[in-house]
Amino acid sequence: MKLKFISDLPYQRRAIDSVVGIFKGQPMKQSNFTVSYGEEAGMLQTDLGVGNRLELTEVKVLRNVQEIQVKNGLAKSETLDGMNFTVEMETGTGKTYVYLRTIYELNRKYGFSKFVIVVPSVAIREGVHKSLEVTKQHFTELYDRTPLEYFVYDSDKLDQVRNFATATAIQVMIINIDAFRKSFDDPDKEDKSNLIHRANDRMNGYRPIEFIQQTNPIVIIDEPQSVDTTPKSKEAISSLHPLCTLRYSATHVETYNMVYRLDAVDAYNEKLVKKIEVMSVRSEEDHNLPYMKLIEVKPGKAKLELDVETRGKVKRTAKMVKNGDDLFDVSGGRELYRNVFVEQIDWTEGSESIEVNGNRLAIGGHVQDDLKRYQIRKTIEEHLDKELQLKPKGIKVLSLFFIDKVANYRDYDRNGRPVPGMYAEIFEEEYSKLIRKPKYRGLFEDIDEEAGQVDRIHNGYFAQDKKGILKDTKGNTAADTDVYSLIMKEKERLLSLDEPLRFIFSHSALREGWDNPNVFQICTLKDSAGTYISRRQEIGRGLRLAVNQAGKRVEDYNINTLTVMANESYEEFVANLQKETEEQTGIVFGKIEKHTFAKLGYFNPENDELQTLGYDKSAELYNWLKAAGYLDRKDKATGSLKEALENGGLALPDEFSPWTSAIMREMNHIVNSLPIKDATKKRKVKLNKAVLDSADFLDLWEKIKYKTVYSVDFDSEELIKKAVAGISSMPKIDRVRIISRKDRISGIDRLSGVQGAMTSERVEDYVDSGHVLPDIITELQNRTNLTRKTIVRILAACGRLDDFKNNPQKFIEESSKIIQREMRLLLADGVRYHKIGDGAYYAVELFNNEELLAYLNDNALPSRKSPFDYVLYDSYTIEAKFAERFENDPDVKVYVKLPGWFKIETPVGNYNPDWAAVITKDSEEKLYFVIETKGTNIESGLRPDELAKIKFAKKHFEAIDTELAFAGPESDVHEFMLKVNG
Repeated sequence: MKLKFISDLPYQRRAIDSVVGIFKGQPMKQSNFTVSYGEEAGMLQTDLGVGNRLELTEVKVLRNVQEIQVKNGLAKSETLDGMNFTVEMETGTGKTYVYLRTIYELNRKYGFSKFVIVVPSVAIREGVHKSLEVTKQHFTELYDRTPLEYFVYDSDKLDQVRNFATATAIQVMIINIDAFRKSFDDPDKEDKSNLIHRANDRMNGYRPIEFIQQTNPIVIIDEPQSVDTTPKSKEAISSLHPLCTLRYSATHVETYNMVYRLDAVDAYNEKLVKKIEVMSVRSEEDHNLPYMKLIEVKPGKAKLELDVETRGKVKRTAKMVKNGDDLFDVSGGRELYRNVFVEQIDWTEGSESIEVNGNRLAIGGHVQDDLKRYQIRKTIEEHLDKELQLKPKGIKVLSLFFIDKVANYRDYDRNGRPVPGMYAEIFEEEYSKLIRKPKYRGLFEDIDEEAGQVDRIHNGYFAQDKKGILKDTKGNTAADTDVYSLIMKEKERLLSLDEPLRFIFSHSALREGWDNPNVFQICTLKDSAGTYISRRQEIGRGLRLAVNQAGKRVEDYNINTLTVMANESYEEFVANLQKETEEQTGIVFGKIEKHTFAKLGYFNPENDELQTLGYDKSAELYNWLKAAGYLDRKDKATGSLKEALENGGLALPDEFSPWTSAIMREMNHIVNSLPIKDATKKRKVKLNKAVLDSADFLDLWEKIKYKTVYSVDFDSEELIKKAVAGISSMPKIDRVRIISRKDRISGIDRLSGVQGAMTSERVEDYVDSGHVLPDIITELQNRTNLTRKTIVRILAACGRLDDFKNNPQKFIEESSKIIQREMRLLLADGVRYHKIGDGAYYAVELFNNEELLAYLNDNALPSRKSPFDYVLYDSYTIEAKFAERFENDPDVKVYVKLPGWFKIETPVGNYNPDWAAVITKDSEEKLYFVIETKGTNIESGLRPDELAKIKFAKKHFEAIDTELAFAGPESDVHEFMLKVNG
């Protein structure tokens, strides 16, 4: 099985383009079609090899960064303060893929070829190495077989460092921070320094790091909050002499010049990761079960762990006991231990044990903790339920258990032989019971055989000591290396249905650097306080969207649900997760800042471009909200803002009217908390056969069910004509200028300080004749996907090639914008839809296969008029309002929230409309509608791809010609119903 990668995910492209844009204005790399001599763009010949060369000033880089920040709605950097740049991406959204592809893009565009990836741990190092391995074919196809060589730094293989410096192909070195941060500048401590800092005969007397330094590498820091949080680590990074550092994480501690941000809230709301549901597994009161665990045995006495009450508080405590002791007294008078006595203590070597009320306990043994057993049972049950749903779809289900002590899963007898620990025994007992339930029998060919081989389906991943004994670690020791390597190499094998392993137990090895797209259940079994795993770390192991047996990502969001078995209440889990998110990411829920709305835009039909609000107007809106009392002194949304948003009573000043829908959508997004579901309120949605079989619904389905194909009538001659006209009439592009200005001091006083007055200013045209002009044909071809012949015809006829000589970068950007705009307009006009025939349609029987889950009081509304007993919605402010009105309005006969499999193909991706309904007008005429709901009913307020899909959908329904009306975008159900009855 091989994982398949998607190359056109918009959010990943934005992250890549944001980093590439930092270097806008850097001379472009020459293509294979260009003949040039001397050093190529982006490359520098050094004494020890070939390095990266940057030709931009810090002033130009800062200007680029500020432009990117405004576009992405981020706080503006007033100064650059070093070449360090931050990218924030939530766990599970493809951070590693993004920075690996950014390497290829920086090489393709600017010729940069030397990259060092610095990681904090063995886990992440192995994960990066594995990612380079599995993406190699994907990137080879994507970048026309551009060679890239990668290796993990090994002090025993210093020839790799020499090759890194001398090779001209893209070079990527992965190195752990611990490999180069020790005593690197102190000759007196050379014997204690890392080998990379010591002179070496094999390197002609040079220190290995000198080879790296002379390449001016672009340093990519993976998880910088764990890499360079100390002065020594920061110094170590600087010792690499980086051209710049690119910092990638979901949880930055320090943010330097942030250029892209995809935070936890964005990732959840945009469905880029699995949705999270919490199954709260806890007793009404902690310590309400008679817990006992044997710690050690000595002659005549034993150490027994109990739940002991002291001054009104109950704490799990180890107590020494002897024969005849009443555990009621030992526990501080807890009623649970009344009449529970120590009856016998055996300290014979190899038979150490005690007997309590007839229960024999060996060392490590315990009287069962029913809460842990219940957690394990519910995790298995949830797992098997998912297998019933997903196995027929070719999707492997994995469950992950985090435990606090290795011995609780796997222990050793006195001869050093491994024996099952408490959790392993409970797991096998509960699994063997559950698979005998009638509803699970279809999953197994032979129940008895499955029960007899239960040990094959679970395993533990733990570090080992030198004798091979499993041990507790924090996940960052040398002992972890082998287990990381093992599980990283098995990542794809774990996804195969042929591999029986489905349940994974780990202490800390899977805390960071490892995740698997098909982890659907996570259970933390805490025997005591002090686990290393935070809630964000827990869920991070299973956030990535699932893949099927073909290695393809599963897009169905109903499938992509991560269930967390929490031993705290749903409310506590959500509150604590939100608190952790704020502490670790800097997100403050409900906070609005001056730059918050800068990136928002509307689609201007006059120039076919996105008109962004910008930083200054965003600050004006912030000030208005503050003055109106919608923000408190800490810039958090007040109750009055939330109420106004819910009731639709927020009226913005007229100057913001073109951006109103985008602003409202952003504010609703900000005031909402993390969308975590309560699994205890989960219900399976049932078919409403009365509606599904009704004449009204069958008539509606008959009108919307047909499939179409589209063709594109694209006139190349018309495109060339329009592109030539657009480029010919665009504003003149002048040569790059140097402005010199002379000022004199006109006065100085204590109040206003030094004052000056300009005496002269002069403009000089400046052309750097040393630069080879970039290959404009290839560059425009990459940006537009047109043929070289078409590009040449446009350039030859436009009459503006002198402008290209004046400022190549600006000319390429402006002309590509014009060509892309004309292509979009021609594409929209040239698409034609055709009904395939009466035999190609979505059968109504497909509703029988629909498996939906509702979360009561959250995303579901009871229904009498739709094909299911609950209607599921994504947005309370829009979709829920439509569902409520449709349910209660007598003019609406039947309606349906169209399922995910009801798709219309368009040139910009598949489209799934929101609703279909039968509505009567004047209590007589039946009207049939397909309805698209959005946050605005103004087309300019939609993103270009949203607007394009709606326009193509209208053409689709016109083509099937079944007297059906397509309505959209609609944002207000009451206005929609007035139009219907108008």
